[in-house]
Amino acid sequence: MHGAVARHFVAGGSLALVLAQPGLAQGIYTCTDGQGHKITADRPIPACADRPQRELNPSGTLRRQIGPILTAEERARQEEHERAAADERTRIAETRRRDRALVVRYPTAQAHDKERATAIAQIDELIATAHKRITELAQQRVRADTEMEFYSANPARAPETLKRQISDIDGNTAAQQRFIAEQEAEKKRVHARFDEEQARLRALWTATPE
Repeated sequence: MHGAVARHFVAGGSLALVLAQPGLAQGIYTCTDGQGHKITADRPIPACADRPQRELNPSGTLRRQIGPILTAEERARQEEHERAAADERTRIAETRRRDRALVVRYPTAQAHDKERATAIAQIDELIATAHKRITELAQQRVRADTEMEFYSANPARAPETLKRQISDIDGNTAAQQRFIAEQEAEKKRVHARFDEEQARLRALWTATPE
């Protein structure tokens, strides 16, 4: 059989005769059109573009189901749906991967609490160092102020080096205070992260007994 073949068959034996023809070795397409007629051809059937059609192997077994052929708008909607479904599968897989890694890292509540304490202790150490530096700067400011007392009647006569020293002390003190505020904010973020992890881990620990 050469070219498109489209015939109506009413008996199963007729399909077997068509399948036996050498020209159809590449596959047989079959469907039922809108009038209820069963059509078989050696290529996709235009009359069934709006409905599913089957491609059969030469043996008569199903190779695949095709269609219906979509409009551009329908195809765009289908592709968007498929992308959304793929994104959701990826999100679920990534969530499961993170959950597994979380349980491996924190197999018990004690392990998680210890990690939190370590993280907070490191920040507290930085804050303590900054406070110590502020204390040192305050002592330097006291000494500079003592020197400035000699120029209390006319501060403009104070040496430029002394004025610059006082300015540097004040600038460094302000920088340390900002650093402490940033670290306090970091502590809040760390606690929030561990709180979120803890809530998730409780469910995971329940699902996977310690």
